[in-house]
Amino acid sequence: MELDDAYANGKYIAGAEAYPERWRAAATAFRETLSEAGRADLDVPYGDGPRNRFDLFRADGVADGVLVFVHGGYWLNFDKSVWSHLAAGALACGWSVAMPSYDLCPDVRIADITRQIARAVTVIADKEPGLVSLTGHSAGGHLVARMLAPGMLPAQVAGRLAQVVPISPLSDLRPLRQTAMNDKFRMTEADAEAESPVLQPKPETPVTLWVGADERPAFLDQSRWLAAAWDAPEVIVPGKHHFDVIDALADPDSKLVRTLTCA
Repeated sequence: MELDDAYANGKYIAGAEAYPERWRAAATAFRETLSEAGRADLDVPYGDGPRNRFDLFRADGVADGVLVFVHGGYWLNFDKSVWSHLAAGALACGWSVAMPSYDLCPDVRIADITRQIARAVTVIADKEPGLVSLTGHSAGGHLVARMLAPGMLPAQVAGRLAQVVPISPLSDLRPLRQTAMNDKFRMTEADAEAESPVLQPKPETPVTLWVGADERPAFLDQSRWLAAAWDAPEVIVPGKHHFDVIDALADPDSKLVRTLTCA
């Protein structure tokens, strides 16, 4: 029960219940605008399942690269349609942006989701030339960090990675076995170890950890642990919590977007 509370975000964020609808409304309006402009390819398949789809928002002109954003939700909730508006920052900087959905627990295991994201990144990279940057939030931060494990991505894709920014990531999954969520994750200790980025070798790809200063201590720990394990820089954003630390993705002038687009 103590760790259930440690990893609970909403009960410690004022107005938390309003965030999902706000995200959905902004994302829907953004998709409509990009679709009308002919710059949105929606529901592009990367696998056989109905959730094995990504949305691609194309830069105006020749893109400098493609940014892949992987959503969070503890591998239990949400899909790509909730986050479309967060593509605005990178698009304004001349990058295309892809956002995949994936199957959710308990229908699949976390390791299955990791493999799905590896497939999504590979298909996106095959479709879009140039540099590839990866970012993801919370469970999505875990998933993009997992892409840096040896052999996870084909060599020709891994060699194109410019920057990986896990935002408020879950980097050590072993504590989550002690939460009620593990009834749906069904993780053994061996599963948790295999899926924990903190236990992966330090990658050669540039990595920057990103986390809000006002997040739950458990998430500050998770980010710090990965920064230490990989000897990677960590940005702790003053005044930001778990739900609004991602807002900077929509701002082309933010340090987060500049980091991801190598500006």
